[in-house]
Amino acid sequence: MSTIELPIHASDSPDHSGPIEDGRALSLSGGGYRAMLFHLGALWRLNDLGMLQGLKRISSVSGGSITSAVLGLAWSKLAFAGGSAANFAELVVVPVRKLAGKTIDEGAIIKGALLPGSINERFAAALRKQLYGEATLQDLPDAPRFVINATNMQTGKLWRFSRPYMGDWTIGRVMSPTLALADAVAASAAFPPVLSPAVLKLKASDYFPGDTGENRKPEFMSQVVLADGGVYDNLGLETCFKRYRTLLVSDAGMRPEAEAKLAKDPVRQTVRVLEVADSQVRALRKRQLLGTYVAAERKGAYWSSTSDVANYPAKTQLSCPVDRTKQLAVVPTRLKKLPGELQDRLINWGYAICDTAVRSWVDSSLPAATKFPCAGGV
Repeated sequence: MSTIELPIHASDSPDHSGPIEDGRALSLSGGGYRAMLFHLGALWRLNDLGMLQGLKRISSVSGGSITSAVLGLAWSKLAFAGGSAANFAELVVVPVRKLAGKTIDEGAIIKGALLPGSINERFAAALRKQLYGEATLQDLPDAPRFVINATNMQTGKLWRFSRPYMGDWTIGRVMSPTLALADAVAASAAFPPVLSPAVLKLKASDYFPGDTGENRKPEFMSQVVLADGGVYDNLGLETCFKRYRTLLVSDAGMRPEAEAKLAKDPVRQTVRVLEVADSQVRALRKRQLLGTYVAAERKGAYWSSTSDVANYPAKTQLSCPVDRTKQLAVVPTRLKKLPGELQDRLINWGYAICDTAVRSWVDSSLPAATKFPCAGGV
């Protein structure tokens, strides 16, 4: 069988160098509150289908990491029976929706600019207050493996946060890290140039002594400068791809719309450049991921906030007019309060398109969803 090369370094090498495993992994993209709620709907459907409990790994970036960390923190309390957890909505949906009803990016930026402490530290403090409390990476479960991804701006590589370790393959691993979960998520969602950087202060002795790497040097090990995981990999795919055969990918990334008149100030120009670059990198990863599906090198399903249910083989009983779903795909990439009705629509859309994609490409015998989980539709 031929091999399709992906623009993905074997960053799983510290904990995996063997053959691909027959396991199912889920990747959650970035995209602010839009992604946070869209992925929440997808997770809700996976739970209803009895597929959530069987996941081996959940890898995320940015807005996807906010939802993923809530799920990870609640995992031990989920009452799985018959494959699904009846208290999923109570333990996962409710806290995520509570956060979506608050604006946290503006406050972090203003306080970080005017008061002691960085913007990212203020962002982490808001996440700690609203969602994670004093939980650390050690409060995540052993299984499934939750991987929260950030970008190491010094090495240009992926920095991974997980319960067993955190690190960058070119520097090394910090084993059993006790970093606050809020700090890890804030690093993963440190969208530049406004919410970044997140800075970790470490010592050489914190790292596993047996690791080697081209950047295993004091200047890289003592102060780690991180930004949004989506800068490196907006799909959150890399940490799943090298290890597992079945890949489920939920993509809430936004395609930049054409703009005839562009802002001239440096901040908004930088944001525009990042949007365009992000869109192109995501499109490349998507095409090559789908190529591995076609070549039968990987199994799984890809769905996105820009998808059209009409393009999937499985028919849906849920009404998802493309003019309505397109509105949801362009909800701004912010951490700004969203009205309850818009929250409902984003969750419902993630639920519906996940249902359609999984029944199309993973298991056609699964029952079709007959109603949305939230009031109204999409």
